[in-house]
Amino acid sequence: MLDDTIAALSTGSLPSGVAVVRLSGPAVREALLRIAGDLPQERRASLRRFRGADGRLIDRGIALFFAGPRSVTGEDLAEFHLHGGRAVVAALIEALTALPGVRLAVAGEFTRRAFENGRIDLTEAEGLADLLAAETEGQRRMAVAQAGGALRAVYEGWMRRLTHARAMIEASFDFADEGDVSADVGADVASDMRHLADDMRAHLAKAGRGEILREGYKVAIVGAPNAGKSSLLNALADREVAIVTEVPGTTRDVIEATLDLGGIPVRFSDTAGIRETSDRVEAIGVERARAVMASADLVLALVGPDQAPGPLAQLGELLTHVKHPLMLVGQDEGAREASSPVHNPARQILTIRTKVDLPARAAATITDSDRDHRFDFAISTRTGDGLGALVERIALMAGEAAGDPDEAVPVRVRHRELVAEALHILDRYLDHPSIPAEVAAETLRQAGDRLGALTGQVGVEDLLDVIFSEFCIGK
Repeated sequence: MLDDTIAALSTGSLPSGVAVVRLSGPAVREALLRIAGDLPQERRASLRRFRGADGRLIDRGIALFFAGPRSVTGEDLAEFHLHGGRAVVAALIEALTALPGVRLAVAGEFTRRAFENGRIDLTEAEGLADLLAAETEGQRRMAVAQAGGALRAVYEGWMRRLTHARAMIEASFDFADEGDVSADVGADVASDMRHLADDMRAHLAKAGRGEILREGYKVAIVGAPNAGKSSLLNALADREVAIVTEVPGTTRDVIEATLDLGGIPVRFSDTAGIRETSDRVEAIGVERARAVMASADLVLALVGPDQAPGPLAQLGELLTHVKHPLMLVGQDEGAREASSPVHNPARQILTIRTKVDLPARAAATITDSDRDHRFDFAISTRTGDGLGALVERIALMAGEAAGDPDEAVPVRVRHRELVAEALHILDRYLDHPSIPAEVAAETLRQAGDRLGALTGQVGVEDLLDVIFSEFCIGK
């Protein structure tokens, strides 16, 4: 496929003020001669008349030429900047693809050529894909860091340390009779590899941050029927996302809305009211609600004014459906231990008293029967009371969970799995310090191969079609 010259519109949907058509491959110079009349000076914008095979004028615009390998794709590349009318762009692309060896590009093919020609590694290509898909400031910063080689620097640094360790081990048995090889080289290598394993573990511990930035901080809105869950989702989204009625069990499925809070994508999920029911459809909704709650980063547990007092008992019923019990944010340590047998700070819960605008709750949000628990928030979706403070707290918690978007953290499942595999192999070496040197060197080579797959140096052919299909045509 690298023998073909590919062409595509690289800018957005038409019509537009300006359109950019890109061309990459061995026929670029000939295409510029035929379409633009001559070969522009390298890397200098040149005003040209673009003509078709019949000599008719297509448009006047800017032609740019980048000679390979000093181009974004690593091969000869041209850009045609012209007016963004549909007919104008179609005429230019038709003229280009009529030339011998020129065809339309498929999704991600320009970036794939950059990878194939060594201009970028696989983590940088994935960063570019994430940059195109970024919707929040945090996602943009994370993608820019990755596309700029932040992960590449980490993984290639690890590979250099593994390669050096292998070299020392192999020298110990290849040149055992030479005086230049230290007798305790194995002990030095083991010490270095222990530090490397610690670095890998610390890196994996930050995997949740990358997942939150890329996929979103997951917030489950749970409670009994008519607790105000759908009203809260609508108020947060500032639009009618969910149907709101006085009939219990209106929400039967999980309804989501994603908000940008402080640059972090926060995914709110409205769920079915959790209760025992004989309605088969509602029962499915309740099971889905429990599943969403179990996988959430934060749970908003809502209690309405018409529900029985003693919210901790009610919440305890909800928490029995969570595989990993939740930590109640608004309580002291003693109350947390009493209400949650497992202290799990990675998944948290905020308790919320809803509908405080109703007469029964207008004067106070905590009754005598509720003295054993102080709600984290008391809100009204009708008047807006408490909503601002609630959103601020969620934004703060999401930001703390996401961490620094500029930090190099494993972003995709592929990253986490390969690092974990490399770490497992490295631990196998460290757990058996007396293994023969030849076996030790081979074990470290296997760990290096896993890291090589991260950057695309080894064993990624089956992944390339999947990864580059995420791009748009012309990128």
